[in-house]
Amino acid sequence: MSDVLGALDGIRIIDVTQMLAGPFCTMLLADQGAEVIKIEPLKGDDTRIMGPDHPDDRLGAFGGYFASINRNKKSIAIDLKKPEGRDLILKLCEGADAIVENSRDGVMERLGLGYDMLHERFPKLVYATIRGFGDRRTGESPYAHWPAYDVVSQAFGGVMGITGPDRNTPMKVGPGIGDLMPATMCAVGIVSAILRAHKTGKGQLVDVAMVDAILSMCERIVHQHAYSGAVPVPEGNHHPLLCPFGMFPAKDGHVTIGTPTNVHWPTLCRLMGKPEMGSDPRFQTVQGRRACQDEIIAAVSDFTRRHTRHELIEILGGQVPFAPVNDVRDVFADPHFAARDMVVKVPHPGLEQETSIAGVAIKMTETPGKVRHRAPLLGEHTDQYLTELGLGGTEIARLKAEKIVA
Repeated sequence: MSDVLGALDGIRIIDVTQMLAGPFCTMLLADQGAEVIKIEPLKGDDTRIMGPDHPDDRLGAFGGYFASINRNKKSIAIDLKKPEGRDLILKLCEGADAIVENSRDGVMERLGLGYDMLHERFPKLVYATIRGFGDRRTGESPYAHWPAYDVVSQAFGGVMGITGPDRNTPMKVGPGIGDLMPATMCAVGIVSAILRAHKTGKGQLVDVAMVDAILSMCERIVHQHAYSGAVPVPEGNHHPLLCPFGMFPAKDGHVTIGTPTNVHWPTLCRLMGKPEMGSDPRFQTVQGRRACQDEIIAAVSDFTRRHTRHELIEILGGQVPFAPVNDVRDVFADPHFAARDMVVKVPHPGLEQETSIAGVAIKMTETPGKVRHRAPLLGEHTDQYLTELGLGGTEIARLKAEKIVA
């Protein structure tokens, strides 16, 4: 099974992305077997130097940030501002299924590598973009020229407005979902567009605005406002519509419990030693429990804070929807993540020992996605692909000497 090719084997992606959103998108495709050729500037993707760096790393080629989201890729370093560099990209596109970029609006056009030019030359090629406010071809935003990062899209798309300890304190979500969510949606779009291109011979533009992806993820705020006129606000660690559904204190940390339905609510009450709450007429509907939220949260909190997380696992685990609030040490130690191959050992240039990155969450039985090889060194595969394009050793040496490639 370890040698089985991924579902996207035979698909070639030209990756002209940087930072987090674009590289995470192409990583998802590489994990499923696509050949992803990462095009880097001669200095490398900026995330190569962002760390965290392992104290024993003798080479310093890249840190954990780059290692995590650029596994399974090949690297070519090309100066796209030089005509010969641009021509090399065009040659690579001849055999590619898609090109992915996340530059600011207009950058690729100035390089002569924009969608209109490539679509005319390579009609079957899928062209994918991830930008803060999208591409004008799919709907021109008044903010199309604004730069954006994760924190910008989290704020603009609505998720910060419903996240925080109280209604007056918006808060950023911990992981970079403002990058990761559009990246994931773009990967779905790319696969969909490639499938259609293989059927029809026609490529197209796949455009994901970071702020659009966040709004899509926050879908409930739209229907809450449209159906009831509500303006959702941060609810702390509980839910605006369901109860009990949130985080509760334990002796040694916190746990989460979600028992909003009539199936699990009586069970939770019995396990807490309060069967009378399970039969209380006030608590027999979702609406009734939500109306009595303060009383219910207080009762559940009184129960949980008298126990350790391990004791609560023994009492509630498998009986009602429940989880301890894990930190990364818990994740590394938990048998679930080991069984699911979600903490993966990889070699790292400059280290004698292997290190760990997050595994592949999309599991498939016939074509399992996997971490097949570590992130590449800068320009590690330049010679390989230039040779494939028909360039000889003398020509490759000249391009390197003239700092067109590295």
